[in-house]
Amino acid sequence: MYYFKWSIRLFFFAIIAAFLHYTLPQRDIVQVTGTEILRQDFTGWNRVFYAQADSGNDNTVANRDLRLISTQLPNGRSYVYRNEDTGFGWPPYFKLDSSNLQADAQAAARSADGWYVVRHYGWRSEFLTIYPNAISMRPIESPDVRLIPWFNIAVLVILFAIYWAISVRVKRFWDNRVTRVFEGD
Repeated sequence: MYYFKWSIRLFFFAIIAAFLHYTLPQRDIVQVTGTEILRQDFTGWNRVFYAQADSGNDNTVANRDLRLISTQLPNGRSYVYRNEDTGFGWPPYFKLDSSNLQADAQAAARSADGWYVVRHYGWRSEFLTIYPNAISMRPIESPDVRLIPWFNIAVLVILFAIYWAISVRVKRFWDNRVTRVFEGD
């Protein structure tokens, strides 16, 4: 029973960690190499990884335009981001300027020697054909800039504090109420 209990806990925390890794923003240092717009069908099972249709567009259409930003990491590896509005849905980044970001990416592609920090969420999987969603990008001087994820640190500290506060209260309740009933006090 001991191993089963820990297996359930480990599975529960793995699901939470995967959810946080997908939704919390990440930053990459890249050179923008190009942009493109694809007509994509969103009827498959990987639809859950894409945002809803942009506001003002017909939500019943099975396909729509998907903006992509092609980049290259400092180690020479290519990496592709999608550029979709998140609107007021999940995750709550309230991104409503994907056209402006696409214009910035096109300008960055024309000046091929600049380095940029791309803030994004999501995962890249060639097998599942999913791309991380670029939220913003800003120029930097060199690829050696150190980026500290202060927002992620703050969110994780707050979530740990909430978990700790709840677990302490549950333990106190269990010790003061339930255990006394079973011991006959």
